[in-house]
Amino acid sequence: MAEAYKSYERAYLEIGNVCNLNCSFCQKSKREKRIMTTEETALTLSRLAGYVKYVYLHVMGEPLLHPALDEILLQIKKYGMRACITTNGTLLGKRGDALLRHADVLHKVSVSLHAPEGNGNYELTEYVETVCGFARAAAAAGIFTVLRLWNLDSELHSGKNTQNAKIEGMIRERLGDGWQRRGMGFKVCERVFIEYGEVFEWPSEASGEERDRLYCHALSGQLAVLSDGTVVPCCLDADGHMALGNIFKDELGRILASPRAVAIREGFAKKQAVEPLCRKCTYARRFKT
Repeated sequence: MAEAYKSYERAYLEIGNVCNLNCSFCQKSKREKRIMTTEETALTLSRLAGYVKYVYLHVMGEPLLHPALDEILLQIKKYGMRACITTNGTLLGKRGDALLRHADVLHKVSVSLHAPEGNGNYELTEYVETVCGFARAAAAAGIFTVLRLWNLDSELHSGKNTQNAKIEGMIRERLGDGWQRRGMGFKVCERVFIEYGEVFEWPSEASGEERDRLYCHALSGQLAVLSDGTVVPCCLDADGHMALGNIFKDELGRILASPRAVAIREGFAKKQAVEPLCRKCTYARRFKT
């Protein structure tokens, strides 16, 4: 039964939904704050093994806060997967060396450079210096770093982006100005990229225009696991509205074969959003139908 679903590029794993910042662009989740135990992460990773290539330590929360991050990265390696991390970057000075020790399993670190302005503009110089220093060291170790400025204006919202030019200038001073255009961003230097994106609204059943015709990679190329073990179709279901099952209690194959999971997957294959939350998702509208 499980064999039919072993084709996922990535799983988002929320090892904790606790954060040291309060960014304006993040969903204010109503879930109880908790951090996965090492036993829970080991069980989760054992059940993800064979289904996904990359484990993204990201949904809500700041993954560098997890006290057993070293052990989690070792577990990911043990089960033959690669790790990617999304961080606000404020803890790279304290925990960057720990990440560099796991260059054999850590594929990419994405840093949300829009976090300072999203928290009311805290001091940038030390922050950018730390991020750039980590990016240089990570590149030397074979790890990719993606510097994100996902705060551009969109059709629906104005982004908090008055500091972008200053941040870009500081990066050029520290990493060089030979930027090469790549898609929605630039290659800054070897294994370091800067990426731009429009600000988006987290999907909510209570807001936004509804669309039935929609395509998304949820349950075809990705899935997500919340810190309490709840399996959901994607990383934008921040409150677990589309719960498919619990990976602490059941094998992933049975969860993915549930009627709800099958309906979501088959719906998107026909470019149809069957879930109310999906029909309100503005991020999914970036994908071509």
